[in-house]
Amino acid sequence: MEKKQGEDMLKLGGKMFRSRFILGSGKYSLELIRAAVENAGAEMVTLAVRRTNTREGQSILDYIPEHVTLLPNTSGARTAEEAVRIARMARELGCGDFIKVEIMRDAKYLLPDNEETVRATKLLAAEGFTVLPYMFPDLYAARALEAAGAAAVMPLAAPIGSNQGLQAKAFIKILVEEIDVPIIVDAGIGRPSEACEAMELGAAAVMANTAIATAGDVARMAGAFKAAIEAGRAAYLAGLGRVLERGASASDPLTGFLHEGEATR
Repeated sequence: MEKKQGEDMLKLGGKMFRSRFILGSGKYSLELIRAAVENAGAEMVTLAVRRTNTREGQSILDYIPEHVTLLPNTSGARTAEEAVRIARMARELGCGDFIKVEIMRDAKYLLPDNEETVRATKLLAAEGFTVLPYMFPDLYAARALEAAGAAAVMPLAAPIGSNQGLQAKAFIKILVEEIDVPIIVDAGIGRPSEACEAMELGAAAVMANTAIATAGDVARMAGAFKAAIEAGRAAYLAGLGRVLERGASASDPLTGFLHEGEATR
């Protein structure tokens, strides 16, 4: 992809992306994928390898445009070894070298297992995969993932599929400040305003699925997420204004009031 001079791009695994919106396709439909690509400009779409064929004779791959980068995930893996097997399978299926590592052993809260995720990341990075690990936002785990060869780190904002928003905001901000690889906020974002806020924190990108898939107007919501992510990125690059802890600060000088001139008449 040709880069225009001065254009703000996201770099992952040697690829350049103009869009900072990534579509999670767990609740996929043709309408959702079309809306994300056409209205939100998504250039990367996830797919669960174990659910590639959801109907006989039909595949999610049939719905994803050729110019969109596939991000297969290891959904269903409970250990690093299972994640590695799924990643290898995805590569054999022609999905490329990008892989989103998801390892969850808890069926109730679906929280990622950071320890197993670090192990899987190290193994897959050694095999030449571009690894994007989904993780619980913990600084020590994020540092370990970076050291293991992760191309980005994908902390959850809230429990997956919950639409609860930036519940982990303070911890995500720490990762943005301390980790050198891109931070992609994943899971739990429910509103465009929350995606905007994540980008204002300095996140490199936002992944969303449920918020768009369950919206009343999928296409319009996809467009709203695009606008919000772009606005948040622009605000971050511009540098947000200061916040006063107490008191107020006048936007205009507190001089030149009318009564000051009346005494000289």
